[in-house]
Amino acid sequence: MNFEAQLDKYAELVVRAGLNVQQGQEVLIEADLEAAPLVRLAAKHAWAAGAKSVTVMWSDEATTRLEYENAGMEVFQQTPAWRAVLENGLAERGGALLSITSGDPYAMAGINPTLRAERRKAAYRDCHAFYLGMETGRVAWSIVGAASPKWAKAVFPQLPQEEAVQALWQAIFKAARADGPAPVAAWREHQKSFRARANWLNEQQFSALHYKNSIGTDITVGLPKNHVWCGGGNELADGRWQFCNMPTEEIYTSPDKDRVDGTVHSAMPLNHGGSLIDDFSITFQNGRVTSFSAAKGYDALKAIIETDEGARHLGECALIPAASPISRMGILFYSTLFDENASCHFALGKGFGDAIRGGREMSEEELEQHGVNRSATHVDFMLGTPDLSITGIKADGTQVPVFQKGNWAF
Repeated sequence: MNFEAQLDKYAELVVRAGLNVQQGQEVLIEADLEAAPLVRLAAKHAWAAGAKSVTVMWSDEATTRLEYENAGMEVFQQTPAWRAVLENGLAERGGALLSITSGDPYAMAGINPTLRAERRKAAYRDCHAFYLGMETGRVAWSIVGAASPKWAKAVFPQLPQEEAVQALWQAIFKAARADGPAPVAAWREHQKSFRARANWLNEQQFSALHYKNSIGTDITVGLPKNHVWCGGGNELADGRWQFCNMPTEEIYTSPDKDRVDGTVHSAMPLNHGGSLIDDFSITFQNGRVTSFSAAKGYDALKAIIETDEGARHLGECALIPAASPISRMGILFYSTLFDENASCHFALGKGFGDAIRGGREMSEEELEQHGVNRSATHVDFMLGTPDLSITGIKADGTQVPVFQKGNWAF
């Protein structure tokens, strides 16, 4: 199969399985100019699926960097009105969002990370209906990858640029299970693979998980009463299924935001908004960050943690074995979308309504009362190692192995 046919099959996959576009549905695609070939094919398949409209919101890293270098703080503290109207309207009408990531991991090196944090806070405030729609299943959304020259050279620095781009595309196809003869069917089967372990974890109803490894992680994470482990696809409010992340290998829940104690050390670099953060550790007491350090990207990490009070608490704990398909690829993607599926991870910031029984019907205040964190941000970081152990602790103190030597213990 030639590259054009592979790319077309990938585009069909993200539209049919990622978004599960329906007749009469509005589709919004957010992408960098570098992703234009994939955008065009995704638009073609969205129209073929019966979309009412397909709108593309383009971005460009070079001009975005110019904005960050020249605009005043007030620009980042207010979302443009046209964007708020577009995104909130999409939520009101039950639309779908396809977000295509293709960025240079170093695009925003040297940019004040506080500006990006302010922009995220403004977006969450001004486009709140849109974000609430994603959280409650009224908006189908999916994040997928597209190779670009600068990203490819970061991942495969030893290869000439054209070869690096092709190598990254092949890695994306493989990670997203788009390299077989029937990708949509492959994702239906993949969905089934999450059920058994998620069901077992939900039956256990652990009070806490204790994580420990040799690089400095030693932390106990409390879990809310009636928490729910999720994985694979996302059930929308109308009963349809779609996949928010392609790829995905994780089973996840939200911890009790006030019951996290100990230190976690990063196992992989974190590329956040074009800034690289590496070799960092975070210490928690009673759920709140009390100290942190980073060998690289300290200011970027500081800006994340200082986004708001919720950013000082955890919103997610996700379980991915060291033997996951993406981990076995042996590639550091410098992209959270891919790297988080090769390693157990936590997330600072917002938790999930789906992670508590009945959570979709709860207000943000009610979710918080049940221990689910509230924040304008959600930033995943990887902690899994080949020697990671995770022990489930029940309310009566009984301890049950969940992970041993980086992999499932059951």
